[in-house]
Amino acid sequence: MAQLEHLTTPVDAVVSRMRALDAALPPRDGVAVFNRVYLAVTEAVDRRIDAGRFPDARAAVTLDVRFAERYLTAVEAVAGERRPPACWRPLFQFRRHPGVRPLQFALAGINAHIGHDLALAVVDACHALGCEPAELEDEFDRVGNLLVTLEERIREELMPGPDLLQVADPLTHLLGAWSLDRARDATWAAARALWAMRRLPDLTEEFVERLDAAVGFAGRMMLTPLPA
Repeated sequence: MAQLEHLTTPVDAVVSRMRALDAALPPRDGVAVFNRVYLAVTEAVDRRIDAGRFPDARAAVTLDVRFAERYLTAVEAVAGERRPPACWRPLFQFRRHPGVRPLQFALAGINAHIGHDLALAVVDACHALGCEPAELEDEFDRVGNLLVTLEERIREELMPGPDLLQVADPLTHLLGAWSLDRARDATWAAARALWAMRRLPDLTEEFVERLDAAVGFAGRMMLTPLPA
């Protein structure tokens, strides 16, 4: 797949939509917390694409935009009083709960987006580009490595100070129970499985429904209200 020269417009469009959400939502809203995190990720990917850090820019842009569209579609569904995918429902249901901490909102959004949306975005991108998942693996890994770096920054920015986060704090155990690296590995396996069964619509639908439900269940656990 050839690299293209002018690729910022599709990414700029999703960045603009996320910035509009950031401006419209109260800062403490759980969706706003995740949106700020994801906006930083998307802006960082955009800068790296512009700097030529992705050898196949067309593939990177396609994957990035298809990925972002799934989150934005979930937001639009809720705004239109429609049900979003199960993986996103806990975040929207608990977005204003006073007992849920900002770090929980951020991680629950990452869990929904990586655990469910990314696998489907890989398949979407393969269809759009006319390629196999293996041809997107390098771009997938580069985006994943950036997400891991940003997850570390998120934890640093949103985690309480060392004097507040003690071994007895339930948040400590919540943080230790989820790993972006493991989620990313599971997502790649799910994307490959979905691609392999793409000509079996009934099986594909069941697989996606079960993936959606499982990721939603994990998200609900992440958003368990905690004492201040």
